[in-house]
Amino acid sequence: MNRPPPPLSLQPLRQRALLVTGAMLLVAIACMLYAGMTGSVEVGLADVPAALRELFEGRPQTLAASLLELRAGRATVAFATGAALALAGVLMQALLRNPLADPYILGISAGASVGALAALMLMAAMATVELAAVAGAIVVSLLLYALARQDLRGGAGHGGGTSTLLLTGVVISSLCVALITLMLSIAPEGRLRTMVFWMIGDVAGAPVRLLPWLVLGAALLYALRNARGMNVLALHAEAAVTLGVRVGSLRRGLFLVSGILTASAVTSAGSIGFVGLIVPHACRFAFGPDHRVLIPAAVLAGGSFLVLCDTLARTIVAPQQLPVGAVTAIIGAPIFLYQLHRLRRP
Repeated sequence: MNRPPPPLSLQPLRQRALLVTGAMLLVAIACMLYAGMTGSVEVGLADVPAALRELFEGRPQTLAASLLELRAGRATVAFATGAALALAGVLMQALLRNPLADPYILGISAGASVGALAALMLMAAMATVELAAVAGAIVVSLLLYALARQDLRGGAGHGGGTSTLLLTGVVISSLCVALITLMLSIAPEGRLRTMVFWMIGDVAGAPVRLLPWLVLGAALLYALRNARGMNVLALHAEAAVTLGVRVGSLRRGLFLVSGILTASAVTSAGSIGFVGLIVPHACRFAFGPDHRVLIPAAVLAGGSFLVLCDTLARTIVAPQQLPVGAVTAIIGAPIFLYQLHRLRRP
């Protein structure tokens, strides 16, 4: 027995979502190939098919295959980090009902940086540095939740207000920045450069791990399942409860998932700014505010953007390499100012 067709009202939306996601997926694949081909030694487009075949067979023998394998690992880390930051930005903007909110605005990234820099200053192993970053993010998240739990529980009576959460995050972030400045001022000379690079954000030398992809996949599934509720919360927060949205539960979930994504990104590559700020807003401007389309588009765009920025970071002043966080800031700051100017235009 044939299943009935979906409602007509859903067909255009699903077709548009598939079209946008497919187009952004092609862009992401193109960016990954460009990153693999670009470097101090170029890989010609004609050599790519044979090199990919060698990699799939697990027997890289030619120089092109070896270069693609080497660069693919770094590009994979950059893509997972950028996608996590972009998705965290979408969730944070839905939580705070502010299209220019940043995933670092609540201080979770700063808390992770405090933990990581403390471990680096003590010359700990890299595994310990990562654990310290996660611990710092968890401590800040628990502190935020304890101080602003009323905002996260709020239903219709709160009218979508998140002022306590926002102000608490700004204050905690300022405290963490002060601790970071103190550690940089007393750090041993031999550790200072590593600490600065980590604080700015860099994917060079970051190991390829499965955990960031698992975190990203789980967060993406959660976001897609709650896309309708995020639409209602963003547009009709005062009436969200009467429209069937469990506002308190949704806010707590958005806070928790965006915090985990931010901590995962910071642990992988340090503090990389502007990705979670400009990518979701640019995708919202290009594809509309519907989170059922915005979420997958922002994930793919965020990963592609950071892959391109990392490619620039390792090639623009080769053989020297720049921290990718500096490149995202140089590119992101003018874009943010342009977006802000458009919002203020009458």
